[in-house]
Amino acid sequence: MNLVKLTTAIGSEAEIAANTYEEISHELTLFAEPVFNIGEFTVTNSLINAWIVVVGIVILSIIISKKIKRIPRGLQNAFEIVVEGAMNLADSVTGDRAKTKKVFPFVFAAFIFILLNNWLGLLPGIGSIGFIEQHGAELLFVPFFRGAMADLNTTLALALLTVIGANIFGIFTVGFFKHMNKFFNVKALAEIPGKLKKEPAIIFINPIKFFVGIIEIISEFAKVASLSFRLFGNIFAGEVLLSSIAVIFALALPIPFLFLEVFVGMIQALIFSILMLVYFTIASTAEEH
Repeated sequence: MNLVKLTTAIGSEAEIAANTYEEISHELTLFAEPVFNIGEFTVTNSLINAWIVVVGIVILSIIISKKIKRIPRGLQNAFEIVVEGAMNLADSVTGDRAKTKKVFPFVFAAFIFILLNNWLGLLPGIGSIGFIEQHGAELLFVPFFRGAMADLNTTLALALLTVIGANIFGIFTVGFFKHMNKFFNVKALAEIPGKLKKEPAIIFINPIKFFVGIIEIISEFAKVASLSFRLFGNIFAGEVLLSSIAVIFALALPIPFLFLEVFVGMIQALIFSILMLVYFTIASTAEEH
């Protein structure tokens, strides 16, 4: 009698487990999933990835700084080749090594941060290791880790830092009034009464210059949208592609696409950094130039 009850109980538990397993689902979302809270601050899986990269960069920087020698060898030599090549590439954009030295630390740090985040999101376990959370009658799988650049919050923050940082750099480089003259060209309107007799066409040209400044304000917001959505869209699309291919063809077929995403991750980091460098260069040039 007891044996029959025990068998029935085991069978019921197995059936419940099977039904529970079937109900667990996970889909790639446009938003990062929350993992835990620190007080009222929500920590998402993409933020954990970003923290891992930051900690890794800090540790690597400390190790390299303690082993720097006047005559480079081994790993230091390789890093110096990379940095020198990156600075030469930056010179082709800025046209001035002195200006490159001012901008390069910020731009190169952003490149390393984006690149490592893009590549970290491709490692095994990213997106597949996590916990099960109940939402109403549905059980959802929430991964502990998610590529930081596949979260619009991260790319938006980088875009805002780029645009705001470029404007601050422009203010310190050319001066506050010269930099703001790009957006509010009051000088162009003030010149009209004094030059109207000698240059009658100025009454048409200078208002256009003033209107162009207003367009420049709009372009600053467009830069934020362009930088954030371009990086987010490409990385998120790569995640969706790899997940879809892995579901349809679970064995060897996803591997070529994985290597493709390694290349795409590097290209997207390079594009973002070059655009950042361009914006800083433009901001450090006076309006009349």
